[in-house]
Amino acid sequence: MEPSPSSPHGSGRAEPSAGPDAARPAPASQAPPAGPARRVRRVSFDRRTLAVGAAVLLIAAALLAGTGYRYEAYSEQPLAVSSEVPSEAPPLRQFTARLRGRQRTLSARLDALAPKGVYIVIDQTQNRLYLKRRDATLLEAVCSAGSGMVLRESGGKKREWVFDSPRGRFEVRSMLKNPVWRKPDWAFVEESLPIPTNPADRLDYGTLGEYALYFGDGFMIHGTLYERLLGRAVSHGCIRVGRDDLRKVWASARIGTQIFIY
Repeated sequence: MEPSPSSPHGSGRAEPSAGPDAARPAPASQAPPAGPARRVRRVSFDRRTLAVGAAVLLIAAALLAGTGYRYEAYSEQPLAVSSEVPSEAPPLRQFTARLRGRQRTLSARLDALAPKGVYIVIDQTQNRLYLKRRDATLLEAVCSAGSGMVLRESGGKKREWVFDSPRGRFEVRSMLKNPVWRKPDWAFVEESLPIPTNPADRLDYGTLGEYALYFGDGFMIHGTLYERLLGRAVSHGCIRVGRDDLRKVWASARIGTQIFIY
C-alpha cells in the first residue's frame, strides 16, 4: 500500500487541482479586499518530531537537576592507630604475645575444618577444576560448567529447565566406568524430538566419556565428546572435563571425596 500524498508544507490544506475554472476571475462582489495579502503559515509536527522534542526536554531536565552526587577533592588521612595497642614496651610485648596465641588457635581451627586427603575444587567463573591435597594443587584442569541457559517446553506441560551447576559442598557418591546416560525429558525437548515411552530409547552410550563421578541430584563430573569447548560455560549443569585430566581425577578420587563448587 502506497502512502497517501501529504499537503505541501506551509499551506495546511490540499491545493486545488487545475481545471476549466482555474483561470476564471472571481466576481467583483467576491473580490478580496485591497491591500497587501498575508499568508498564514501553519506548522505541522509528526510523531518523530514530537518524540525527539520530548527526549531533548528530558535530557535538559536531567542536566538541570544534576546527578545527586557531590564531588570533592580527595585528601588522604593519616592511618589511625588503635587505642588498644599499648605504647609502652612491656605491655606491647604482652599484647603481641596474646595476638600470636590467638593466631595459633584460629589456625588450628582452620586446619581441623580443612578436608582430609584429596578433594576437588571447581571454579565456575574461570571454568577450572583443581585436584588438591591440603594446600598443594595436584592438578589444574580446564572444565565446562553450566551455561545458565533456560529451556522452555512449547507444548505439553509447559515445563522449564535452567542449566546451572550447583554451588556448595558435595561429595562423590558413586564412581562409574564407561557410564551410560539415561537421557531426561529435557534432552528430547531441546532437540525437538518426541519423548520416548520405551526406557531403552533413553539410553545414550559414550556421551559421558570413560568415567563419571556422581555427586547427587543428577549432577556428575564426566568426560565429553566436545573437548574443543572446554573452558566455556556450555554444559547442562554437569562438570565436563577432558579425557586425560578426567583419568587423573578418577585415579585420585574415592567414594566420599569432597567437592567444593563456587
